[in-house]
Amino acid sequence: MRNETTTVLYFVRHAESAYVEGQERERGLTEQGKRDAAAVAILLREERIQCFYSSPYTRAVDTIQELAEGAGAFVVTEEDLRERKLSDETVKHADFREAKQRLYLNPSFAYPGGESGEQACSRAVTVIEQILDTHAGQKVAIGTHGDVMTLIFQHYDPSYGFDFWKSTTMPDIYKLEFDMEHKLVQVNRMWKEPN
Repeated sequence: MRNETTTVLYFVRHAESAYVEGQERERGLTEQGKRDAAAVAILLREERIQCFYSSPYTRAVDTIQELAEGAGAFVVTEEDLRERKLSDETVKHADFREAKQRLYLNPSFAYPGGESGEQACSRAVTVIEQILDTHAGQKVAIGTHGDVMTLIFQHYDPSYGFDFWKSTTMPDIYKLEFDMEHKLVQVNRMWKEPN
């Protein structure tokens, strides 16, 4: 029987997706990504998840699509769960981590045309709070991205930051339990690399 005093959110970071400049929203999963998405569905099937939300980006939706279909449900996309926009200009891959680290060191800083941590966190957490209200006592999967997921976690526990973001994999799964006041009570990493 479900513990009605907690709400469980499963944050599923998208599986591998080949970077295509200018196709941040549309790019899908690689062949490895598709295999890993199938592994996500197998791993989470026993959790009996009832509801499914995602960033509107194709790679995030595709990572939890099979899981949702197996539960006889559909994926609801939320624009404000999209990945944080880094900048209007392309940040060279060599500078990517350095650029991300600067954003985590100064939550109010943003590159030209990009979002600060405070901006991205505010829009994403608003959706998470609505999900916690709407689905109190239920289990919900959320298709997400490394950066915005880290910012959401940081809102509920300030110990999450750049080092955590750097440690996440594609895909990755974190099970977060919240009490009825939306206080984070437990976090467990569930993803294990398939053999």
